[in-house]
Amino acid sequence: MEKGIAITGMGIISALGEGVETNLQALLSGNTGLSFPEILNTRHKHLPVGEIKLTNPALAAQLALPELHNFTRAALLGAVAVREALKMAGLQENDLQHTGFISGTSVGGIDFTERYYKEFQQKPEYRKFIQAQHPGFTSTQIADHFRLGGYRTTISTACSSSANAIMLGAKLIKHGKLKRVVVGGTDCLSKFTLNGFNSLMILSSDFCKPFDEDRNGLNLGEGAGYLVLEADDVLDGKPVLARISGYANANDAFHQTASSENGEGAFLAMKNAMISAKLNASEISAVHAHGTATKNNDLSESTALNRVFGDSVPDFRSTKAFTGHTLAAAGGLEAVFSILSLQNNLTFPNLIFVTPIKETGLIPVVHLKEKVLTHVLSNSFGFGGNCSSLIFSKNE
Repeated sequence: MEKGIAITGMGIISALGEGVETNLQALLSGNTGLSFPEILNTRHKHLPVGEIKLTNPALAAQLALPELHNFTRAALLGAVAVREALKMAGLQENDLQHTGFISGTSVGGIDFTERYYKEFQQKPEYRKFIQAQHPGFTSTQIADHFRLGGYRTTISTACSSSANAIMLGAKLIKHGKLKRVVVGGTDCLSKFTLNGFNSLMILSSDFCKPFDEDRNGLNLGEGAGYLVLEADDVLDGKPVLARISGYANANDAFHQTASSENGEGAFLAMKNAMISAKLNASEISAVHAHGTATKNNDLSESTALNRVFGDSVPDFRSTKAFTGHTLAAAGGLEAVFSILSLQNNLTFPNLIFVTPIKETGLIPVVHLKEKVLTHVLSNSFGFGGNCSSLIFSKNE
């Protein structure tokens, strides 16, 4: 196994709360962050969501933004998480000038464009939000706020966006194109996503049950998660939280919104990530599964896990019953959770699990489990078959 890319900072905000420590304590307690919409203006108040109970003005005040700012909710959430990651990494202003930024998002600032689109023609003061429809606008807002002066780009590959952002950042450092980069993603709840997933009939009116035979759909969530990646020659003795040792993306192009029955995309992503890391299947300590709690995803992912690991599937869990499915931000949040697992030698529980899926019989970790962990594989799968797997390893 190669040494991997150093992770020196991380930041997160989710339905579990703001900050790495708050999220860790929620995971340790086993308390879900799922609730019902209060901030999102929707008629679907009966559908559980992983909503962050902070208003946009409250988030803007934290960031000391001017009164007439044009930050959308996704940008606000992303900026809060990036701020924590930069602080943890101990970066100074002269460091930021040469720090890249790669961010994943699926809907960007659509929460504001959907709010004001009927008023753009009559009310010029709202037109500043028109450009927020483009996902890259969210990334630019965050990067400009922190004066990140290096390479910038946005990845929008649905629910694998953050994982792909992390992967791209790791590749750019590995091949000497960057020395330091902030990677991850952000997405907020919006009427567009809630109504869209509801039209697909894959939202549950109960708290979701990943990998359970009686699962009946997902709960949407919102949040942001970011990592600071650095090349070894600029570390200057600073602490390394963990390393990215492997990564892969695969696309089975099976269907626009469904995973293949044999889990081909997920299988290839996991297998190739281990090849990238020069690890055998037996060396993976735990799997942070995508686990959305839909009939299709969980069966497909379970099948892929059996194909990759045979009769020795390692401890696995989904944390979607903690945070909801945060779409493009999922890979960023779950990267933070994977690193916390490594740091604390803990596998967090897969909540609300009762009965194994009959076709595969796999049973996730259902209680907080102490176990020495060396390598954690994290899955993020997007619409269109865009499947990505990352491997996080201890800094040894």
